[in-house]
Amino acid sequence: MKNLLIIILLATFGLSVLAQQSDTLVKDESAQHEQANQHQVQPKNKAEKPKEKSSFKMNKVIIGGSLGFSFGSVTSVRINPLLGYKLTPKLTTGVTGLYEYNSYDYYGYGRQSYSNYGGSVFSRFRFVPMAYLHAEFSYINYELSRLNNEKYRQGVPFIFLGGGFAQRIGRNTFAYGQILFDVLQDRNSPYSDWAPFYSVGVSVGF
Repeated sequence: MKNLLIIILLATFGLSVLAQQSDTLVKDESAQHEQANQHQVQPKNKAEKPKEKSSFKMNKVIIGGSLGFSFGSVTSVRINPLLGYKLTPKLTTGVTGLYEYNSYDYYGYGRQSYSNYGGSVFSRFRFVPMAYLHAEFSYINYELSRLNNEKYRQGVPFIFLGGGFAQRIGRNTFAYGQILFDVLQDRNSPYSDWAPFYSVGVSVGF
């Protein structure tokens, strides 16, 4: 009987120790899980920034220019492409290019030919639907000749101010004419004494 009592006490004590160890293990595992969860980097739910739409629109692009020519005793060909963009419904800015070829008889020296080229930046303000003010800075490289018929080149800057008128000739096509004055009056300018400079052309988009 005494031996049975001792066995029962030992078994009870063993079960108690095992229970305590099991409880300790469960608590340790729980603590480890909590610690892992605390160190786990939570994904940041940042609101995605809306993609910025480009303000550039093809329907605001203006393409055009002018072409002039004459044949005979004086041969002249002038090509003047234009590329612009409407900043507002009334204000347009852009660039132009220039190539000009001239050929004519020069005071007994025979037929002479010259090539000029250049470019410009401009702005137009349309104060009424079909009329506009125009400001332009231009630089043209002229081919010239001295009295001994020796050719050389001379760059000339211009500041043109004036205005023009445009007339619709198609769905989005306009014919325009303008008159400009060179207000810079460089000493090498061929437009001296405030001589007006006329031009006509066609543009898509105006």
